[in-house]
Amino acid sequence: MFISAILLGFLILAVIVILWAIGIYNDLVTKRNRYKNAFAQIDVQLKRRYDLIPNLVETVKGYLKHERETLEAVINARNQAHGASNNAAANPSDSKAMQSLNHAEGELTNALNKLMVVVEQYPDLKANQNMLSLQEELTSTENKISFAHQAYNDSVTNYNTKCEIFPANIIASNFNFQQATLFEVESISERNAPKVSF
Repeated sequence: MFISAILLGFLILAVIVILWAIGIYNDLVTKRNRYKNAFAQIDVQLKRRYDLIPNLVETVKGYLKHERETLEAVINARNQAHGASNNAAANPSDSKAMQSLNHAEGELTNALNKLMVVVEQYPDLKANQNMLSLQEELTSTENKISFAHQAYNDSVTNYNTKCEIFPANIIASNFNFQQATLFEVESISERNAPKVSF
């Protein structure tokens, strides 16, 4: 009778430990899915940004006949960022893909900033209705991207913290939950959103 009580106690303890481990595992999966969803929100806004850029370039092309290099730099940066975004969207857990996206987005921001400086020199372009509309859409998109970055980084921080704290780190390491990469800019100049006022 005493032995069966001890066995029953061990069995209850084992069930509690298993349920506890399942709870931690499920929480890790939930947090991972949240940061992947948060990245999907960034991806939606980046795609909108990438779609706006060719319209912007087409609008300014007629005015900036002598600024072909600037326009080509914007298009090239947009294409590189779009490709990096597709790679990161395929697997937001891939730190190299996220770093590549961070770098490509920084290059695109720099190219857009240079374009906006050039646009400032053309008063007729600044008054163009298409340009004003694109400015409004681009500003709105940049704001949405910033909010999406913040939500993504909050989700990643929450997930990474869960992966690191004891005892969840035991479950995380045994089931291959890897740290996620924050969405960060690489240089101080990239930390500023493109100036889109005309």
